[in-house]
Amino acid sequence: MSSKRIPCNISVQPWFKDHRIGGRICLPAVETMLFLAAHCASISPETDIRIMEDVRFGKFLEIPPIAARLEALVEYSANIDRRVQVKLLSHIRLKTMARIIEHGEIFFPAETRDNHALQNIDPAPPTNTTAEISAAQLYDEIVPLGSRYHTLQEKLLLTKDEAWGKLRAPEISFCYAVQDMIGSPFPLDGALHAACVLGQRLTDLVLFPVGFFRRIISRPTLPGALYLTRVTVTAINHRQIVFDLNIFNNEGLLYETVNGLRMRDIKR
Repeated sequence: MSSKRIPCNISVQPWFKDHRIGGRICLPAVETMLFLAAHCASISPETDIRIMEDVRFGKFLEIPPIAARLEALVEYSANIDRRVQVKLLSHIRLKTMARIIEHGEIFFPAETRDNHALQNIDPAPPTNTTAEISAAQLYDEIVPLGSRYHTLQEKLLLTKDEAWGKLRAPEISFCYAVQDMIGSPFPLDGALHAACVLGQRLTDLVLFPVGFFRRIISRPTLPGALYLTRVTVTAINHRQIVFDLNIFNNEGLLYETVNGLRMRDIKR
């Protein structure tokens, strides 16, 4: 196994400024995945970027308010269990030393696979709801992001172990050629918001995604289109909650699945 680090620039898009955590502008996890998928496709065109495995999110990559580009590093390693490993890193200088900070890591299959899930699923909302939260309240009180990340629509329905909601991808054009295959990042971001709300109701903590086992993109989500999401709790322990989530349309056609999504209170 060999690895190499490639200097790169991340173009700061206008909507990134709506993604603030603790008052700081931070690169969203879905944009980290999109950037790494695009970079991997440019280095290794045979890699199946529609399947992302053993994904891990590290330290937030902070974006200075006036920055147009971010200097970063992509670390690329091939032939790991017939997979390609790609990491997003940044290089910071302290007074007495330099440090490499890791922001995200993805493993991609080295060859195209034909096991993308294409089955239909039941699009109907749950009938055993215990609560519902309006999208306005959700983004005002629980997930306080700017308007361009208000992907969840109308209201989020909750049961004791599930969240169901409507998603709208904003009318933002694709930035990378690979998005013809993997789609808009916004629907998945909205599904993560649903998981955050469900997790907060179960733990009374503000949870952030720290990684997941596998994401499969069966169909690309499109700007301006409407989707549905169902998020289900699969495990809870004292440190984190684990979810599975689906993104689909009104006909039950599946667009994305994420299995083993881990969310945690990162302040602990």
